[in-house]
Amino acid sequence: MGMSVTISAAAEQDAEQIFRLQYLCFQSEAAIYGNYRIDPLVQSLDSVRDEVAGDCVFVARLGDEVVGSVRGRVAAEGAAAIGKLCVHPRLQGHGIGARLLRAAEAALAEQRGATTFRLEAGHRSEGNLRLYRKVGYEAVGTAQGADGVPMIVLEKHAGAYAATA
Repeated sequence: MGMSVTISAAAEQDAEQIFRLQYLCFQSEAAIYGNYRIDPLVQSLDSVRDEVAGDCVFVARLGDEVVGSVRGRVAAEGAAAIGKLCVHPRLQGHGIGARLLRAAEAALAEQRGATTFRLEAGHRSEGNLRLYRKVGYEAVGTAQGADGVPMIVLEKHAGAYAATA
């Protein structure tokens, strides 16, 4: 494609672009469920700023434009929650999502001591589920999102990350 997308830790000034990108990317997800109150669409800019400041947030850039993003944070007992993975609709299908996930996994394992990675995908979000399985996640259960969407919970051991990095 002649494009060079770089992956790096998000900086404070990226929050606004992440906020806009997330709003754009999750429209299609909302449409699948007929639910426009899903968390990524109702999250405030201030809340995104807080996540960029405190969590493990990575962005994909094409030039100066943020075209992808992911967040992760270590919750309890070394389990890291990864979420809000999004890639600009016009750049999907080029492996950017997988690269963002790898970057987040590496940072969570190496800098924050994560031993397990956990993420959730809506039960009808086939593209996301396919990507997560491809990079080594396995379904371990289900959950109900705060927004009422049934979610599939997937996990991967951090040891599996080292082998694929």
